[in-house]
Amino acid sequence: MMSEEVAVLAEYGLAAHERVPLDPITASSLLWLPILVPMLAACVILVGRHRGLGWSTVGASVMITLTGVVAAVVTSDGSTLTTGPLRADALTAVMLLIIGAAAIVATWSGMIDNPAAHQESNQGRQRHVHMCRAGVPLLLASASAAVLAGNLGLLWMALLAMTVATTFLIGSAGTRTAWEAQWKYLVLVSIGLALAGLGTVMVYLAAAAVSTGAHRSLEWVFLASRTAQLDPGVVRMATPLLLIGFGAAAGLVPLHSWLPDAQSRAPGPVAALISGCYLPVAMYALLRWNRVVATDSTTGFLRVLLLVVAVGSLVFAVSMVIAQRDYLRLLAYTSMQYMALAVFGLAIGTPLAVAAVLLHLFGHGLAKAVLFCGAGQLAAPGGSTSFEDLHGVLRRNPAAAGISALALAALLGFPPFSPFASLHALLDAGISSGLAVITVVVATTVVILFISVAAKLIPMFFGVAGQPGDQPPAMLGRAQNAPLVLGLTGMALLGIFSFPLHDLLMTAGELVVER
Repeated sequence: MMSEEVAVLAEYGLAAHERVPLDPITASSLLWLPILVPMLAACVILVGRHRGLGWSTVGASVMITLTGVVAAVVTSDGSTLTTGPLRADALTAVMLLIIGAAAIVATWSGMIDNPAAHQESNQGRQRHVHMCRAGVPLLLASASAAVLAGNLGLLWMALLAMTVATTFLIGSAGTRTAWEAQWKYLVLVSIGLALAGLGTVMVYLAAAAVSTGAHRSLEWVFLASRTAQLDPGVVRMATPLLLIGFGAAAGLVPLHSWLPDAQSRAPGPVAALISGCYLPVAMYALLRWNRVVATDSTTGFLRVLLLVVAVGSLVFAVSMVIAQRDYLRLLAYTSMQYMALAVFGLAIGTPLAVAAVLLHLFGHGLAKAVLFCGAGQLAAPGGSTSFEDLHGVLRRNPAAAGISALALAALLGFPPFSPFASLHALLDAGISSGLAVITVVVATTVVILFISVAAKLIPMFFGVAGQPGDQPPAMLGRAQNAPLVLGLTGMALLGIFSFPLHDLLMTAGELVVER
């Protein structure tokens, strides 16, 4: 079995260090665990009715993270793990770490939420909440399948499954605004995935013309080694479809308007999973496809498209932040900013830029998990998150507000947190690659966004609290803040001790851009 796999890798022209370093049984067990364990957790939740069974989802998140750690150790030198339709390289390992870390914070926080929120008098409503809770491990299983898929067609199908699971989770709040956000998300992202599917079919047809086995025409290894042989006309037509399609799932213009509604109306842990799992997986799809469509004849065309989407999304996000009056929607627009910066790094097209993008996604996922899961403790009496009602939260709830303030500082690029290092590396890569003018534009938008966010957050945290008769939300003690502290600590450690990930990130960057 091992010799057959090595022969297939040799057929695709991979280097010698790409051979499978583990025996097939170990590799198979390792790669299937991040998919099967969350699916088992979903079955446990569906069969049982006790809310405590939801801790199985936390366990599944830990399993995804541990698998990412093992895969990182094995693949940081360029090695690859394969079994059946699954494949893990350095890029996969980074994505498993991103998904797992954000999921731990989100699922843990969701399990120790306000108990009163789960004491529903309506039995039908209880059943609805229970079914939605089972959607979280299904989302995690789909996310793991997407980043482990060795076939780009399977990647598209896994992202489609993620979309279905996320649709139900967005509407789990049970309010009319949540249902409206749910349908808006479903329509826009479905349009995007339909376009991405069309682009995938076009590349498949181009690859089938140069493949001896049509069933392998969408395998990433095959496509990455045959980019020069693909019909450049077909690739040029497929490229904007793939970019717009997967860009819609990443919350990028032009199909972006679902993001602020979904993240501001969904429950906090769900919004955290959208930022830490769904958006990174959509960006992962663009990173994987970049190696395929960035041929010598299309590189310039692709770079222009990426820059247009990146700058357009950045400018739009900044303009909306300036006019924003709601805390949760502001967080959502900063998600758009981060995804736009990731696309800008992909347009730069160097291993350093892609490594910075991956570190940026990591920091963003942890920061948003902390912020969205902690937003409930900052809400004004009545649950309002309008800036007009949010004043003096640092005095009303010092612990939760202090954690959120530090997470916001990290999100805005303050040291020692990882977004500071990733943003610095990204801008440095942009200048070094000859995109100095565009890099200055990007840096200017980042500064404007920083000033705009700071102008809104300073009164929110340090202003005078509301009316004397207002009562702050119930503070749930240290247990509520424990996962938030964990996420904040993770961002700090990533910023201070980034060297353990350096080789892994650079190897992943080389997989995306080098041909």
